[in-house]
Amino acid sequence: MTILYIHQLFKTPAEGGGIRSWYLANALVKAGHAVQMISSHNEKEGSEIIDGIQVHYVHIPYDNSFGFMRRLWAYGWFVLKARQVAKKIGTADLAYVMTTPLTTGFIATWIKRKLNIPYYFEVGDLWPDIPIEMGVIKNPALKKWLFSKEKEFYDQAEKVIALSPDIAANICTKTATPVEVIPNMADTAFFKPTFRTEEISHEMPLKILYCGAHGRANHLEFLVEAARASQSLPVRFTLMGAGSEKERMTQLATGLTNITFLSHGSKEDVREQMASHDALYISFQNLPMLHTGSPNKFFDALAAGKMVVSNLGGWTANLIEAHELGFAYSGSNPEEFSHAIQPYFSLDNLRSAQENAHRLSADYSLESLTTQVISSVENR
Repeated sequence: MTILYIHQLFKTPAEGGGIRSWYLANALVKAGHAVQMISSHNEKEGSEIIDGIQVHYVHIPYDNSFGFMRRLWAYGWFVLKARQVAKKIGTADLAYVMTTPLTTGFIATWIKRKLNIPYYFEVGDLWPDIPIEMGVIKNPALKKWLFSKEKEFYDQAEKVIALSPDIAANICTKTATPVEVIPNMADTAFFKPTFRTEEISHEMPLKILYCGAHGRANHLEFLVEAARASQSLPVRFTLMGAGSEKERMTQLATGLTNITFLSHGSKEDVREQMASHDALYISFQNLPMLHTGSPNKFFDALAAGKMVVSNLGGWTANLIEAHELGFAYSGSNPEEFSHAIQPYFSLDNLRSAQENAHRLSADYSLESLTTQVISSVENR
């Protein structure tokens, strides 16, 4: 089977960031399918084979630090360029189209209409709900149009792949198209559990890692204020990554001695930092639609056997509570964090949370979820 795979922000492990599309495309290739990936790149233009995947790059600069209009230009330009590449490729048995952004839906419906290729539509974030909740999109007419296009993208799809049960529940209220839940994955072959053995003290503090985007949606103010409220406690924070808010977060943390900033790194760099930390912090704005997401670092933490601290509600908070992985708290209340963290200064409690996390990783293993994707594609 030939699969036309559309993901504007395709990344390899060496590049770092979210690599779900690399995982899925690589698994499809190993299952005997031909994968034609169309993506954008800040520097590259043209076609190359990466791990058996035929990747077609179009040169469209994009960065998390871009403002709304510059991002919108990048999204729109990718729609036009990806259509041109898809037309040159010509034929495929199925298109697998990933969001974000929602604008990839314009590519999906064009491919179906012009090239007669059916498509699966994967949804990792609920657009346009999220930018509307964040106040980025305010015009009533634009909101109405975007919601109508969202429904069209779902309705025209052969299947919608939702990255969480909460996302699936929302989509099911908008379309009759079948929806399948395939969340992000725990790569238990890449990440190995490292459990702490030393007692926690001010000399050997509990170490909490945040790794990922430093953008507006991540609202890392919550983490900085948690660090501020915990200055007298044996706990330290590391923030690894890049984005539009990094400089502001660095300034906000001025004077705090229990917080360190690191630059963006590869998947190997993330693994190294995971191994030297005790817990992983998940951070987003306190908006209902953001709570529906499937943070890839949550699943990395499970694979690496790390306690999880999150300011999200929704299904991941339920998993944290049900499986005793750590705790979820209201990010706007840093004193709640400083109170909730203290039981984990006990090595027994910390070790229990870490072991529970690694045990749960089996339910979200890379092998089982890529097998689910392959089965979904092959048994259409």
